Amino acid sequence: MQTNPYKAKSRAKDKINVITLGCSKNLVDSEVLLSQLQGNKVKAVHEENNSDANVVVINTCGFIDKAKEESINTILDYVGRKERGEVEKVIVTGCLSHRYKDDLMLEIPEVDAWFGTTDLPDLLTELGVDYKKELLGERVLTDDGHYAYLKIAEGCNRPCSFCAIPLMRGKHQSRTIEFLVEEAKYLVSRGVKEIMLIAQDLTYYGIDIYGKRRLADLLNALADVKGLEWIRLHYAYPSGFPTEILAIMRERDNICNYLDIPLQHISDNVLTAMRRGINHQRTVELVSKIREEVPGITLRTTLLVGHPGETEEDHQELLKFIEDFQIDRLGVFTYSHEDNTHAGNSFEDTIPEEVKQRRHDDIMELQAGISLEINRQKIGKKLKVMVDREDMGVYYGRTEADSPEVDNEVIIHAEAPLKIGHFYTVKITDAMEYDLIGEIAK
Repeated sequence: MQTNPYKAKSRAKDKINVITLGCSKNLVDSEVLLSQLQGNKVKAVHEENNSDANVVVINTCGFIDKAKEESINTILDYVGRKERGEVEKVIVTGCLSHRYKDDLMLEIPEVDAWFGTTDLPDLLTELGVDYKKELLGERVLTDDGHYAYLKIAEGCNRPCSFCAIPLMRGKHQSRTIEFLVEEAKYLVSRGVKEIMLIAQDLTYYGIDIYGKRRLADLLNALADVKGLEWIRLHYAYPSGFPTEILAIMRERDNICNYLDIPLQHISDNVLTAMRRGINHQRTVELVSKIREEVPGITLRTTLLVGHPGETEEDHQELLKFIEDFQIDRLGVFTYSHEDNTHAGNSFEDTIPEEVKQRRHDDIMELQAGISLEINRQKIGKKLKVMVDREDMGVYYGRTEADSPEVDNEVIIHAEAPLKIGHFYTVKITDAMEYDLIGEIAK
C-alpha cells in the first residue's frame, strides 16, 4: 500500500503559507483551514511575505476573468518558486480549482494537488493532518482582529444568467442559527467587535433548513450576543427580500443601518435577460421601502454593464436611476462570458469591450459626483468611528456607513495616540469623493 510521502515527513519541519485570492467568503475558508492546521500543531501562516514556508496552499477565485487571471498568475508564480527550490510543494484549492480542475491539471502539472470548495477534509489529508470536528466554528483571524466575516450560508440557488457561483459553490446551504450564534460568541471572545454577515445570498437564508426565510430571527439572535457592537449585512438579493428585517435593523442598536443589495441593473429588458426575478418597478418600490423603513440607511450595490442585449437606451435608464436614487456606495463590473452559464450558452457576447468600458466609466463618473455630495453633507457632523489602522501617525477608520476594504475611510489626524479597534467620536472637517477627513471631537 502506497503511503502519502508528505504525511511521513516530520511535522516540525513543515510550515504552510496559505494565500487567499478573491472575496471575503474565500477568506473565511482560509481562516477555517488555518484553524485546522494549527489545531493539528502544524505551523501555518497567512500570506506571509518572504516566507520560509516549504508548502504553499493557494485558495483561488474563479468569479470573473480578472480574478481567474490573478489566480493563474499566482499559481504560476509559486510553481516557479518550486522549480527554483524555494518551496517544496504547491497545492491549489478554491473556486477556480473546483471549476476547472481537470483542465488545470493538464495545463499546470507542476502543481502537487488540486482541491475544490468542498474538499477541506481531503485537503487536510493531503497535508498530513486530520479533520478535527471539534474545531467547527473556530477560525484563525487574518485581519487585525476587531472585525470579522460571518458566513451564514454557502452556495446559491438563483438562476442568474451571468453567474457561475452555483457551479463552484453548489446549492444554497444555510447554517443553523444556533451554530452561527456560537461562532459569533467565539469571535467576540477573540476581540471581534464587528461582524459582516456574508453569503452568496443572505435573502434566501433559512429556506432550505427551516422551510421559510429566517434572516430576521438570525439578526435578533446575533444582536443579543454581548460584545458585538456592529453587525453589517452583505449580499442581500433583491428578489424575495425579507422586508421584516427592516424593523429589526431600525430597532436594534448594534445592527448597522447599512445594506449591501446587488441590483445589477434597472432596465426590464436587461433584468429579464439576466434572469433576476425582479423588474424596474419592484426594484424602485423595494429601494424606496428600505429607505422609508430605515431612515438614513446606507445602501451599497453592484451593477453589471454590457450584458448581452443591453442597449444604449437600457444604459441611459440605468444612469437615470443612479441619478434619481443617489445610491451611497456603488461598484460596477463589465460583462464577460462564463462557461456553462445561461448567458454563456444562450447569447453571443456582441457588445464591444470599448462600449462596455465606456458604460462602466459613465457610471463611475456619475457616482463620483454623488459620493462627493453625500460626503460633503457630513462636514461639521460628529460621527462614531472605529479605528482600523495607523500609518505614519495618521489613523484610518470607518463609520457605520462603511464596510472594510470596499467603502470610504475616515482619515483622522489625532494629537494623542488612538487604539486600533476602538471607537471614537470624530468631527468631520473635510470630504473627498470616497473618503472623509476628521479630528477627534473635543
